[in-house]
Amino acid sequence: MKQFNYTITDEQGIHARPAGILVKEVKKYASKITIEANGKSADAGKLLAIMGMGIKKGTEITVSVDGADEVEAAPAIEAFFKENL
Repeated sequence: MKQFNYTITDEQGIHARPAGILVKEVKKYASKITIEANGKSADAGKLLAIMGMGIKKGTEITVSVDGADEVEAAPAIEAFFKENL
């Protein structure tokens, strides 16, 4: 399992547009990708689950990547967060 922490810098937090793009990015990989924040956890491949977390600017999240392609998926998802959120 690979993990990384990231602090959300987008003014609106994780909102619909970047969350939708994140789901598409996550679905490229076989690994299970999970986001944890504020005591909640959500499957990063499920838009409504991500939106339901209510992640705002300044929130530190932990992203876990577990599966066959975790070595490739973790840095790609981390790069996505840095570029988009």
